[in-house]
Amino acid sequence: MITTQTTAAQPARLSGRDAELAAVAALSERVRSGRSGVLLVTGEPGLGRTALLDRAAAGFGAGTVLHTRAAPAERHLAHSGLHALLGGAPDPAPPADQAAVVRAPAAASSPVRAAEFPAGPAAAAESPADPAVAAASPAVPPPPVAPLDVPPADVLRTGLPPTGLLELLRRTGARGPLLVCVDDAHLWDPASRAALGFAARRADAVPSVGLLLSVAAHRAADPDFTGLPVLRLAPLAEHAMAALLDDLTGAADPLVREELLYAAEGNPALLTALVDRLSAAQLAGRAPLPRPLADGPVLTRVVGGRLAELPAATRDLLLLVAAAHEQHPDGPGADAALVLRAARAAGLDPAALDAAEAAGVARSDDNRVRIDDPLMRRAVRLGAPLSRRRAAHTLLAAVLDGDRHRLAHLSHRALAADGPDTRLADRLASAAAAPDVRARPLQRSLAFARSAELTATAAARAARLTAAAEYARLAGRPRRARELLAAAREGAAAHDALRGGVELVCGTLALRDGPVGDAHEALLLAAALLRHRDPEGARGARFGAMEAAWAAGDVPSCVAALGPDLPPAALGSDLPPAALGPDLPPAAPSSGDDDFRTGMLAALSGRFGEARGPLGRVLDRAGSDDDPVRLLRAGVAALVLGDIATACRVNARALAAARARDLASLVPQALEHLAYAELRSGRHARARAHAEEGLRAAHHAGQRNVAAHHHATLALVASIEGDAAALTAHTDAALATAGPHGLAQAAALAEWARARADLGRGLALDAAARLGPLVRPGHRRGHFAVRMLMVPCFVEAAVLAGEGGDGTATAVEEFALWADLGADPQAPAQLARCRALLAPPAEAEAFYTYALARHERAGGDVERARTLLLYGKWLRRRRRPREARGRLKDALYAFERAGAAVWAEQARAELRATGAAAARETPGPLASLTPQQLRIARCVAEGATNREVAQRLSISPRTVDHHLRNAFALLGVRSRVELARLVSREEEPNSVGPAT
Repeated sequence: MITTQTTAAQPARLSGRDAELAAVAALSERVRSGRSGVLLVTGEPGLGRTALLDRAAAGFGAGTVLHTRAAPAERHLAHSGLHALLGGAPDPAPPADQAAVVRAPAAASSPVRAAEFPAGPAAAAESPADPAVAAASPAVPPPPVAPLDVPPADVLRTGLPPTGLLELLRRTGARGPLLVCVDDAHLWDPASRAALGFAARRADAVPSVGLLLSVAAHRAADPDFTGLPVLRLAPLAEHAMAALLDDLTGAADPLVREELLYAAEGNPALLTALVDRLSAAQLAGRAPLPRPLADGPVLTRVVGGRLAELPAATRDLLLLVAAAHEQHPDGPGADAALVLRAARAAGLDPAALDAAEAAGVARSDDNRVRIDDPLMRRAVRLGAPLSRRRAAHTLLAAVLDGDRHRLAHLSHRALAADGPDTRLADRLASAAAAPDVRARPLQRSLAFARSAELTATAAARAARLTAAAEYARLAGRPRRARELLAAAREGAAAHDALRGGVELVCGTLALRDGPVGDAHEALLLAAALLRHRDPEGARGARFGAMEAAWAAGDVPSCVAALGPDLPPAALGSDLPPAALGPDLPPAAPSSGDDDFRTGMLAALSGRFGEARGPLGRVLDRAGSDDDPVRLLRAGVAALVLGDIATACRVNARALAAARARDLASLVPQALEHLAYAELRSGRHARARAHAEEGLRAAHHAGQRNVAAHHHATLALVASIEGDAAALTAHTDAALATAGPHGLAQAAALAEWARARADLGRGLALDAAARLGPLVRPGHRRGHFAVRMLMVPCFVEAAVLAGEGGDGTATAVEEFALWADLGADPQAPAQLARCRALLAPPAEAEAFYTYALARHERAGGDVERARTLLLYGKWLRRRRRPREARGRLKDALYAFERAGAAVWAEQARAELRATGAAAARETPGPLASLTPQQLRIARCVAEGATNREVAQRLSISPRTVDHHLRNAFALLGVRSRVELARLVSREEEPNSVGPAT
């Protein structure tokens, strides 16, 4: 398509591509301003390369646009790409120096209407256009023009010299801005690709020309495109896919929306194809959805273009790869030796795989062969007829050693079966449950699910579906687990053990991603149903119910969940062992579990002395344990005992064990416990690193509750580091889930983070108001496990805000009782600091001195620095500036080491107030203010009234007014609004608050 734009078109909205659109807009702006540029857009099929180029072409209003898509059928025709690019306009009169560019005499060519060149069917499948892009084009196309002075017929016949395209672009750019858009440039013939790459790498030498090219992801590193700036398209985020779905459907049924978004996997073209497949009744939820939702024809339509061009033998070999890969969907790929043995058995030449590698469909590496794109892998498998899929599994089963690879051999046999087979189903279920079989949880889940399909009796089928659901949960596939549970419920209705197993898995899923109240009830029901049939399962359900009640802050429910003893052994079952479910937890009762239950029951009942013995034994056993579930419980025991160092060590071991067993569902939880323990130990940088990793793992595993706790941990880290944007983002995210799901602990931690950030910025009154309900008795009392941890912050905020009355003293006395229990190594030093804040001047110094001595024993640089800061403030107000400087400098350097920027600025401000120079003195106009004037100006800039400033700085409102008038005069401002703007402008890079 060749157009001259005179007015900007109204382009269609591209959801979730703000960064990519900004990059394209930057390229267009360079061209408009007389400069040049190039951008190579790459991505997997269906991610929107074509839509992005269409948007760029439609929105370029500064000059001429050349826009073409490659035609795969012409890739073997020399110079066909250049012919398509140059052939969209009438042939003009050639200039005098035409012969220097084109090696043959010009020949007349027929005018061509300004329209996009048609692409072949394979190109359409590989690069589907956005359905809304049609709206991006002008209603009436502008008249075609002739931007490049070369007859297309000559180009096709003789080509161009190496510098020919570059020279043509230079000439056209001299006439006005030119944007060249080439979609699927990798499908051009080699000569045209080489000319295009040559010109693109030298685009800087050509004014007013921009090149926007798109290639498939596997071709971005081709020599023709080496050295070009690359823009990679990733799958769309969930919110962007939801916005696109709204555009496509308007208002679909919520459950249907969820199914569509999950099946599309972030691919907008696939989402469009899925919506097109459904009827209005299906979209509205009035008719059942087809299964599978993304079937072979749909997948082939989106990503199957490359497959259609491959030889039949190559497609057969790819089917073997996909069938072998089916056993390890998340693994490194199929065993190349296995695939090649099966290929030879089928009479296929292994060299047939070369064509698939050349097309970017498959790749071989380290004795593995894999189809990287999951959608392509599904298209290969589901696009083949069922008979061919069964034949592929039969071949793979035949060449596998049934003794060495028992589970894989039986799985392939089962997938090749054409109907129920009781004997094969029993053997497969037995192998899936066998502890001596090395297999990942997802492979066991797939085996149990297939064995259920081959099982004739309803009860055994339900048991195997439940086992498949449990292993899917462990593999981090909660949606798949819920689908399997839904299928299991009907057959489990008549058996308490089976119903209990279903409720156990269901409750555990809800514990990580749902209202914890629902999880608590489901797990208690599971415990009751399993009490006589599966006592170990009942014990695990009780522990899960306690964890749910803990997250909700419900101590009585925690105690009730751990209450009555469970029977020592099962009473038997009417189902075979392989049908009862996965081999987790262990069949034998664990004395460690008994100690954990006894110790936690004592601690939650307020009998901490009785809790130390059993919980200590739990920690002793953890040193030689490698079970991640028991190690996580040991980490909880360590925190309850106040042994933070052991909690860090045990949780790190739990993380390693979960990774070693490929338990994707436990990795986010282990990272959560580890990050929280590191936060308690004062290792904020480590806590942030593990919480960020845990947040990614939790999102991948579909665990919103765990993600909320990671957000709360990151908010607490941000409250120390002074990152206001991160604090707001993480607290909002934590509370968005904590509220609906009843996560009282995550909500309390997020509010604590906000209050501590307020305190760091000098907003003591706000901090005290936030923390008051969380530490005082009453119906809005904070979470029992973290309430006492907040008391030191509350006392500091209340005293600095001038509200250190009876309520504060009561909180300190309660904190003293808790500190005596040894529940936190920092508590004795924090208690002494609280007493110093409340003590009369004659006694305060002794408490500060004692607090610093206890900090030396407990460690924790940030808490020690906060005590030093408060002590330094106290000394300065006692008119002892020399002693204050020493304490404040120690605090400053400790805060800087910890990355606590906002707290470090407080220490600097206090140092300035003593008359000492501090690093990073205030630059610009604010440097003319005295330290006291600067502190007052900062408070006023944050919106504080004179009375609030006086409370923060422990001075009178009259003194505030006096200093503020002088500051106005020195800075040349006439209002508080002008002052706020000036302070914000001068201190924006630091984003820190005043000292208190």
